[in-house]
Amino acid sequence: MPQNDRIPSWSPAADSGIVVRWQQAGALSFELAEAGAGDRLALCLHGFPELHYSWRFQIPLLVERGWRVWAPNLRGYGGSDRPKEVDAYHIDRLLEDVAALIDASGAREVLLIAHDWGAIIAWQFAIRKVRPLVGLVIMNVPHPMPFKRELRKWAQLRASWYVFFFQLPGLPEWAFGRNRARIIRRAFVGMAVDKSRFPKEVTDIYADAAMRPGALTAMINYYRAAFRSVSGMTEGTGKVDVPTLMIWGEEDTALTIGCVEGTQDYVADFRLERLPGVSHWVQQEAPEKVNAILGAWLDRPVG
Repeated sequence: MPQNDRIPSWSPAADSGIVVRWQQAGALSFELAEAGAGDRLALCLHGFPELHYSWRFQIPLLVERGWRVWAPNLRGYGGSDRPKEVDAYHIDRLLEDVAALIDASGAREVLLIAHDWGAIIAWQFAIRKVRPLVGLVIMNVPHPMPFKRELRKWAQLRASWYVFFFQLPGLPEWAFGRNRARIIRRAFVGMAVDKSRFPKEVTDIYADAAMRPGALTAMINYYRAAFRSVSGMTEGTGKVDVPTLMIWGEEDTALTIGCVEGTQDYVADFRLERLPGVSHWVQQEAPEKVNAILGAWLDRPVG
């Protein structure tokens, strides 16, 4: 497979302790933001239309708590390899990527932290027990079983309109690519409650990455592949047997608050923290609140 370009989509400050490099994992090479050291891995999975950059506020906290942090750009994003076929973005392939990254890390313990599409992958990874986890942190994406229930309701179906739009060939790429990815910039600013968290220098990073050749098609292909195999998201019991923290910005316009109800029926060790006045972009819009919650959860007595 041809390698993607090796221009980083994010250049962390020299004194941040974060480096961006490329990591081979399985058949693909991933653009990886890395910090810390040791054999306890916090693997952070971003969503659409984000990058590893979306974890910039959480990476230092995790390092302080003794974790080595890997935040990859998922396949198709930024400088990570970009398969062309829709089937390359099937959930099974995405789970294989996470497993390959964990294997490549050589970690003894793995904490999975995820938002949006990354959280869709993370839920499935924990449900299917692809690799052992010591914890799961989910931000603003529901467990697949409650989500399946909510999709039968008009409020959530209406909020998910864009998923149907993404099934059209070519048109979504054209729309999202116009005016140097103006829609992507507006997605952050428009959905955010605290719009000051998304100045031009932040949205430029996401828009520039999306404008790389083939990137928009790859990003949208996640939705196309999921739409074709939606039954694979709700197979089995849906049970999660690792301690799980869910952080939810209540002003999410893509996912209704009803999506969190009933999660405890599928996750034995479950904690939900709701943040009123915060949008879908929870860890970027309210990093101080998210980090306080995440830090307290990581510091909790275990056993």
